[in-house]
Amino acid sequence: MDHELDERHDLTRHTLHRIANHVLARAQHAATGELGLRATPGGFGTISIRPDRERLRVSGAALVRESTAPSGTWTRSIAIAGATLGELAEFADVDLTAEFWAGHDTPPVGDVDEQIDLDAAAARRIADWYAVVSQALDQLVHGAPAFAAPSLVQLWPEHFDAALDMAFDAAEPTARRVNMGGSPGDGFHAAPYVYVGPWTPERPGDVAFWNAPFGAVLGHDALMAAPDPVDAAFAFFRTGLERLTG
Repeated sequence: MDHELDERHDLTRHTLHRIANHVLARAQHAATGELGLRATPGGFGTISIRPDRERLRVSGAALVRESTAPSGTWTRSIAIAGATLGELAEFADVDLTAEFWAGHDTPPVGDVDEQIDLDAAAARRIADWYAVVSQALDQLVHGAPAFAAPSLVQLWPEHFDAALDMAFDAAEPTARRVNMGGSPGDGFHAAPYVYVGPWTPERPGDVAFWNAPFGAVLGHDALMAAPDPVDAAFAFFRTGLERLTG
């Protein structure tokens, strides 16, 4: 882990993961039944929710609530640092006592009255990471054959990764698919990484490429050392597809 990805990164990632689940995803799921969030400028956010086309999003170190209703647009925000999860939930009209589960890795609600300490610079770096991953995945979608049928790029609150899946075999496009995306770090790999995760068990080609139990990963340092990190992430995804398709 490089000098920028220290304890501040870990703490910020855990904080934002908790907010993504228990403020944004809770609000979105209550309104739409959907869990998948989106990478947005400066962070991540919900799709449009509630009758007035409202959206919640994290932008740097702020939680933003905004509406694009025909009757009139509006924006409000609250600083995350110094607030409590309870205050953020109240700002977003979210009920933290309601049952909510995004999957096995959903972080606990925790102490809703504990003041949040958020490193703004670390939050911006995580937002920048999602931007790199999202742009690389968009490039992948642009060049995909019709049978690949890429899913929508979504930021999944359970694992806090931005990802899609697509078919790599025209003969079995439903079963022979592969997950591709990027995480800001987790229990498997502390620093951010991009990954290729086939749904099928085979790992063809150079065995050194398949360096993870679920497939292959490329870490933050290697990606950011490239002249263009977006191009490097895209090349990694393409390499994974090429190995799977032979």
